[in-house]
Amino acid sequence: MTRAAAEARGRRAERRAAWWLRLHGWRIVGQRLRVPVGEVDLVARRGRTVAFIEVKWRDRAADLDLAIDPYRLRRVAAAAEMLAPRFARPYDDIRIDVMLLAPRRLPRHLVHVWQP
Repeated sequence: MTRAAAEARGRRAERRAAWWLRLHGWRIVGQRLRVPVGEVDLVARRGRTVAFIEVKWRDRAADLDLAIDPYRLRRVAAAAEMLAPRFARPYDDIRIDVMLLAPRRLPRHLVHVWQP
C-alpha cells in the first residue's frame, strides 16, 4: 500500500470514528493534531470529560488486538499532555482512548487505556 493510500484509509477511519463518537454524545473538538512529540487523531468532549483518541484501522478484525502498543500510546499521551491546555478546562477529566475499526464490524471504543 502506498503512503497516500494509507493516509486516505486513515482519514476514512477517523471520519467513521468521529461519526460513532457523535452518535454516542461526544463532540469532536479537534482532529489530526500534530506536535513535536506525537500526534492525536481525535479530541472529543462529553460533559467534563476530554478524550484524546488514537484511531486504528485494520483490514482484518483479528489484527486489531495488535494495533496498539505501549510505544504508540506513549506518543499519544505525550501529545495529549502538550495539547490538554488547549482543549481542557480546569477540573475536566482527561483520558486517552482508542477506537479500533475493521470492515463489517462496529467500532470498538476502548476508554482510558493509558496510565503513565
